[in-house]
Amino acid sequence: MSHIFGPVPSRRLGRSLGVDLVPFKTCSYDCIYCQLGRTTDLTVERREWAPLDDVLAELEDKLALNPDYITMSGSGEPTLYSRLGELIDRIRSMTGVPIAVLTNGSLLSRPEIRAQLLNAQLVIPSLDAGSEELFQTINRPEQSLSFEEMLEGLIQFRREYQGQYWLEVFFLAGLNDSADEAHKIMECVRRIKPDRTQLNTATRPTAESHAIRVDARRLAELAAAFDPPAEVIADYHGVHAQSDFQSAKENVLAMIQRRPCTLDDIASGLAMHRNQVVKHLEELEAEGALTKKITGGRLYYTGAQR
Repeated sequence: MSHIFGPVPSRRLGRSLGVDLVPFKTCSYDCIYCQLGRTTDLTVERREWAPLDDVLAELEDKLALNPDYITMSGSGEPTLYSRLGELIDRIRSMTGVPIAVLTNGSLLSRPEIRAQLLNAQLVIPSLDAGSEELFQTINRPEQSLSFEEMLEGLIQFRREYQGQYWLEVFFLAGLNDSADEAHKIMECVRRIKPDRTQLNTATRPTAESHAIRVDARRLAELAAAFDPPAEVIADYHGVHAQSDFQSAKENVLAMIQRRPCTLDDIASGLAMHRNQVVKHLEELEAEGALTKKITGGRLYYTGAQR
């Protein structure tokens, strides 16, 4: 299994070299909007899911690609990796490329996890609800997790962490985008005090069909209502214009034009990481170049008829 993917173009992080530390869809949440589908291993167990030395050796081979960030992200929740702090420290001894951690924030109530993140230059947790009810509806957390505990973890981490702390809020139409629900989220953000608040929505295929994007105008209205104002990071039109990205996208299109394929079919057939495939599918969908169909409970992509 490859643990390093990219660099992939990112609106926030430039050319981001991804580090995937846990097995596919091993997560503490089962978010209805996840671009990678349903969580198959809903857990809060921390393990050395991938040998630390193997991850570092593979990363060292990729540093010549000159990424803007090394990003702990991928197919599951990176804070479930038990040696995350040691990994961050050893990467910092190898390179000056800044380290970002994209986390759902669910485990920041644990002091040992907060301590392991302190040497990352950028941490981006998420907050998608302002109440226990919507937390359960949108994030579908592992049963031991509660909204209040999660929120207190986000607040406490801000007190301890000296690096850049950006908070991502994912809005979904008809769920958390009303004035009342948005106000609850804004009050939570006021307590957390992140350096930046960034708003996102469902611009890629989601785990559940009722996870529906908020339109660009409404998202801009919500961003302006935060104090200080939030920034919109949702990619409604696509930002992946680099020639190498476009070439890979054409390979994805050629594959689904031959036969219907699942995300896993494309990833294995083209030896690409699932996260990269999702970005290509997003662009192709925006261009009207693909169609989607659920068969036998699985989502298939095929080239659109022109």
